[in-house]
Amino acid sequence: MDLISILVPCFNEEQALPFFYSEIVSVADLMKKTRDVDFEFIFVDDGSCDKTLDIIKHLRTADSRVGYLSFSRNFGKEAAVFAGLKAARGNFIALMDADLQDPPSLLPEMYDIVNDTANNYDCAATRRVTRKGEPLLRSFFARNFYRIINKISKTEIVDGARDFRLMSRRMVDAVLSMPEYNRFSKGIFSWVGFYTTWIEYENIERVAGRTKWSFWKLFIYSLDGIVAFSTAPLAIASFSGFFFCVAAFVSLLFVIVRAVVWGDPVAGWPSTICIILLIGGIQLFSIGILGQYLSKTYLETKRRPVYVIRESEIE
Repeated sequence: MDLISILVPCFNEEQALPFFYSEIVSVADLMKKTRDVDFEFIFVDDGSCDKTLDIIKHLRTADSRVGYLSFSRNFGKEAAVFAGLKAARGNFIALMDADLQDPPSLLPEMYDIVNDTANNYDCAATRRVTRKGEPLLRSFFARNFYRIINKISKTEIVDGARDFRLMSRRMVDAVLSMPEYNRFSKGIFSWVGFYTTWIEYENIERVAGRTKWSFWKLFIYSLDGIVAFSTAPLAIASFSGFFFCVAAFVSLLFVIVRAVVWGDPVAGWPSTICIILLIGGIQLFSIGILGQYLSKTYLETKRRPVYVIRESEIE
């Protein structure tokens, strides 16, 4: 009998958890009857400050299939995903959110695809084809992020890709072989390879509660993804420096020729200040790019753990 591990990162999801558990248990019971599979549910409490952990413990008391990990503080969703993957025992592992924006009803189809050896798929992943309900500005930047990162990175990240996916054990083992501190799961899932099929669905609103991803957090997360899977920004900084060196040399020749041939004195204090500010801005921008890569390297060399567990209870 196959064991499917359902991994659910949670951060302040006390309102959504009861709805999610009801839905996932309904799907699990149906799949157990029709496909002869068993389930375990692993909830990772990412340092919640509400009653999320209490609800998970209550679920654990009522259902032995439920297990949990609770962090000592909020380490972020990427750390929660990594911890859950390490704890999962199943030969198939599904990653999904607790807000029901990842519909559990897709699990039977995902399992059938990955379990069928004729398909040769190790992952059934999902992507949203619409962003209905999202702010227009957020949708605009999200689409452009995917466009940019796919141009500057060799790792393809599908537009609208969700974390919701079902993976084979060998793919999860490959993901776990990358214990880097600065994690960007969408990129890691793509980088390890393996054949992946995409299931499309329209955007679904949260069943309860509020999103924890502000525009600023998503922006920082997108920068982490670019730094983690592309060195193009470093090349941009280098080419910018080369371009301005050439431009400065050409400008110097022009000033010399104008002064020798026409006797025109050097003038234009405002334009000089503008040029200085422009070049200074480019320099600071380039230094900032270098600083991003240096800071990530610095954090990796510290070898700190990705997360710290305060308590856990898993079969």
